[in-house]
Amino acid sequence: MRLREQMPELVGATAWLNGQKTKADLIGEKPTLIHFWSISCQLCKEAIWAINEFRDKYRDELNVIAVHMPRSKADLDLSRIKSVAAQHDMTQPIFVDGEVKLTDRFDNHYVPAYYVFDKNGLLRHYQAGGGGIRMLEKRVKRVLVEL
Repeated sequence: MRLREQMPELVGATAWLNGQKTKADLIGEKPTLIHFWSISCQLCKEAIWAINEFRDKYRDELNVIAVHMPRSKADLDLSRIKSVAAQHDMTQPIFVDGEVKLTDRFDNHYVPAYYVFDKNGLLRHYQAGGGGIRMLEKRVKRVLVEL
């Protein structure tokens, strides 16, 4: 995805955990952070605490959605996804992308990866990799100030 592109529709999940959201649910009221992760990604697991902090700290100002992107056949085990999500206190909605349909719509190739959309659903920031949580928070704060 390119900056200022519209958020793709959140369709094609093989499952949703912790509730289901649509693009219409997310656009208009507040910005959205969409976080791609995988159960086989150690960097993802190490960064989840920061995403959970965003989720809790900005609960009234920011939507947080996780997308589980499989990197191998072993990553398709829904019971393992549920277990890892529970171990890491992931209470935000989780789009399980077992057929990589949403991953393809985002043209995403990495985990962890972070997409910050403004309240109108336009992509304002993208970053990939385990580091840079401070930069991500700066970008989230910038989009929140625009409310």
